[in-house]
Amino acid sequence: MKTLLRPTLLSAALAVALAGCATAPPDQHPLQQRDIASAELSANIKLAHEGWPEAQWWTAYHDEQLNAIIKQALAGGPSLEVAAAHIGTARSSLSRTVADLGIDTSLYANANRQRYSGTGLFPAPIGGSYYSEETLRLDLRYNFDWWGKNRAQVAAAVGELNVGRAAYAEAEQALAASIAQSYFRLQGAWARLANTEQLAATQNALVQDKAKRIARGLANADEQRAAESELSLIRKQQAQLKADIEHEREALRALAGADNSALADLKPVALSPAPHKLPARLGMELLARRPDLQAARWKVEASLSKIDAAKAAFYPDINLTGSIGLDTVKFENLLQGASRTVYLGPTLSLPLFDSKRLDAQLDGARTARNERIAEYNQTVIDAVRDVAQSGAQLQGIEQQIAQQTAATATTRAQLTSAQARLDHGLANNASVLNARLALLKQQDADLYLQQVQLLAEVALTNALGGGYHEDAPLATASK
Repeated sequence: MKTLLRPTLLSAALAVALAGCATAPPDQHPLQQRDIASAELSANIKLAHEGWPEAQWWTAYHDEQLNAIIKQALAGGPSLEVAAAHIGTARSSLSRTVADLGIDTSLYANANRQRYSGTGLFPAPIGGSYYSEETLRLDLRYNFDWWGKNRAQVAAAVGELNVGRAAYAEAEQALAASIAQSYFRLQGAWARLANTEQLAATQNALVQDKAKRIARGLANADEQRAAESELSLIRKQQAQLKADIEHEREALRALAGADNSALADLKPVALSPAPHKLPARLGMELLARRPDLQAARWKVEASLSKIDAAKAAFYPDINLTGSIGLDTVKFENLLQGASRTVYLGPTLSLPLFDSKRLDAQLDGARTARNERIAEYNQTVIDAVRDVAQSGAQLQGIEQQIAQQTAATATTRAQLTSAQARLDHGLANNASVLNARLALLKQQDADLYLQQVQLLAEVALTNALGGGYHEDAPLATASK
């Protein structure tokens, strides 16, 4: 009868204990994730080519100087060190969390000498005497993780590691884009400076021509003053372009993490825009190609795992602790079989009177999840906006370039006509100089639009993920 009652009483006691455990409150305010699959661009935004940027998109410009600077920066740029440190921290956290899934073992050794009280628990001859005690013990502890708390914590740590790795990819992408834009601004300033030097020389020739005409009584001093004023403005532009060149050179040096002697051999090169591409639809493809979206998604995944861990804390925690060892009061007996000790003890922990703290922990995890989802939703909106704005800007620049090309062609035709009239004695030198000035100013506008187009291309490439693509989870518990 006793053998039948014991399982029954044990089951009843366990049922009562489970019934008395804290109950996880329901989730009252879950936040919904935005569905990126329905994201589309406006039908008005179209480019000549359709597609996505390649992983090393900057090589499409065929500029060895640019390739070398980006390669140097990605190999050890200072802006990547912070992102790399975050990955190291997340990896260490994952390793600590994974360790909780295994058996916890520790070796304990102790030796002491003490005098036992003559009026204490032990009577003579132990009481009132000195004894040495030596202990050598191996302790083992195992958590069964019945409710998946530790597994959820591992999943959260994996999510945090993937966040760090996606953030590192985002830092690499932002660094490459910043270098390319700074480099294109530098090359654009060099090209405009060369054109401005021709502009200044032509304007100076016009000033001298005005002086000759004044000396012959064919012009007044106001015309010469106007020409000199225009020459001063051109030289002011030259000074500004030179300052821009030094500014961008230092910006490139800082981005690449180079010393003050680096990049001294950079030289002007002719730039040509790469074929820019824009997908007709964004959808889930954008999620896989934007590292910031991936980082935001992994933050949500990690927060969901933390909720699971917080829920598991409401249930009983069952551990098994054991030890084997040797214990003696005489050192010479330490290795004898009679000195061995064995201990095995299961531990049951019931959260009976801790519900408010557990409620607060679960509510905090749910609030953090809502915050991560809100950040993810905002990142989705920002990503679609970035692509749309960059595509619309590039489309508008293409239209401006088409009009500017036509204006330059017309001005070049005017210069040809003025030169022909001068050759036939039907015009003076001033008309040719003015026509050449007009053409050089149009060429400066051409160069500026080319620079703006290159910057817009890089912005669009960055908005489309810069060649990043994640086909599968970046990290698992084993990595």
